[in-house]
Amino acid sequence: MSSLRTALTTRRLVLDGGLGTLLERHGLDLTSPLWSARLLLDDPDRIRAAHLEFYGAGADIAISSSYQVSYEGMLRLGIDQDGTDRLLALSVALAREAAEMASGNRERWVAASVGPYGAMLADGSEYRGDYGLSVAELREWHAPRLRALKAASPDVIAVETIPSLAEIEAIVAELDGSGLDAWISVTVATGMLRSGESLREAFALAASIDEVVAVGINCSDPLEVTGAIDTARAVTDVPLIVYPNSGEQWDAKNRRWLGNAGFPARLVQEWASAGAAIVGGCCRVGPEEIRVISDLA
Repeated sequence: MSSLRTALTTRRLVLDGGLGTLLERHGLDLTSPLWSARLLLDDPDRIRAAHLEFYGAGADIAISSSYQVSYEGMLRLGIDQDGTDRLLALSVALAREAAEMASGNRERWVAASVGPYGAMLADGSEYRGDYGLSVAELREWHAPRLRALKAASPDVIAVETIPSLAEIEAIVAELDGSGLDAWISVTVATGMLRSGESLREAFALAASIDEVVAVGINCSDPLEVTGAIDTARAVTDVPLIVYPNSGEQWDAKNRRWLGNAGFPARLVQEWASAGAAIVGGCCRVGPEEIRVISDLA
């Protein structure tokens, strides 16, 4: 199988959608601070089945269920570092098994999700970026999980929903020289990082090392995407990845979605025309929407 880096030079690829929200749609209770990662302990078969559903809808890439897996979060459940490393490896293995089970003779890739520091806090702070931590502290926090996921042999590391320049800088420093293919995707509001910092600077920093195969945005309003593509294109020629939310807004305090979903095909076509190399969805984007994206790819 070709590497994801190589595949990006030949065609547009389709990413999956919101794993956690698909599992919720199937009636599973994900109100735990661990969100979908809780199922790695309780019902891993349901995670594999959800990955398979997205592959069946036309996704070329599935993102693992490791977004909310942190050593601190698992320790609160009595799971030590070795146990957490095994869960991180399981998250990659489940996506790999689904890729092998999916019908059709086509290449499929697995991306190991690396969520931001704020995901561990489970208080919505990944949508603010106000951690109060230094670059060195953030780098120290991310390092062991990156090492564990590298050992699980995914095709790419999906660093996603990053809200601030400090966290991008920390991740770039940790990835630099690792030889580990990764994408870095930020979360955006009103044309800026959630921290209020420069999106242009974020993309330039994220694309500054050889390990990064794509940069882009996720977990953002669909209407933010085209502007973000234009901003990225002004500072880098690295391939672009976009996977926004459905258009609804997450109310972290009350743990519910607000507003109306909207993911029209014309927007997907607009993103493709603007230069997006990987297109998919994040929260509240299900297999139906991924099928539309796949048909347009």
